[in-house]
Amino acid sequence: MDGANADEDLDLVEVLISALEHFSYCPRQYGLIHLEQTFDQNIYTIRGQLAHERVDAGEVELTEGIRVERAIPLWSDRLGLRGKADVVEFRPDGPYPIEYKVGPPRGKHADVQLCAQALCLEEMLGVSVARGAIFHVATRRRREVEFSELLRDRTTGLVEATRQMLVTQVLPPPVNDARCGHCSLVESCLPDVVSDRLRLEQVDGQAFELAAEASATQ
Repeated sequence: MDGANADEDLDLVEVLISALEHFSYCPRQYGLIHLEQTFDQNIYTIRGQLAHERVDAGEVELTEGIRVERAIPLWSDRLGLRGKADVVEFRPDGPYPIEYKVGPPRGKHADVQLCAQALCLEEMLGVSVARGAIFHVATRRRREVEFSELLRDRTTGLVEATRQMLVTQVLPPPVNDARCGHCSLVESCLPDVVSDRLRLEQVDGQAFELAAEASATQ
């Protein structure tokens, strides 16, 4: 693929907003889901589906004078993003996106997904979106997220990295670390087996190079 065609392909590929959290957490997890269409259930994915049933109904309501809309379609032509927001509260100071999460918090990976929603809302509505929230279903509490310049830059960088993987179709090697124990795809990923094979291939390659060097010096 030459440079001109690569740039053209990158411009054509849309990135799913929901995929950004997967990529941020583990690029291999993202690749297994979005390149190889692998999806395994665990207790958190099942709970997540149940928790989103009301959200996906697209209801509109007024809560304390604030219009609350659910399952709002989102897109950004500038960034090549599409997806939806679980909930958006239309407050006097601007839209306030809320993302529902079922599993226990693990870092700030969901912040990227929420920030991408904010970037879409800003482009679609021509307004500024300063902050939003992650709603943790297990604790029924919100964690507010400020859309700082640092988070915005990280989000746009991950959008481009995600798009690059979609174009190259190259599945990264497993990380084989603490993240794997919480991943629903661990049985499909097989991080221990694949990592051992990669280490063996590396050792074999080093042994071959050493043998070749020894033969050349004789």
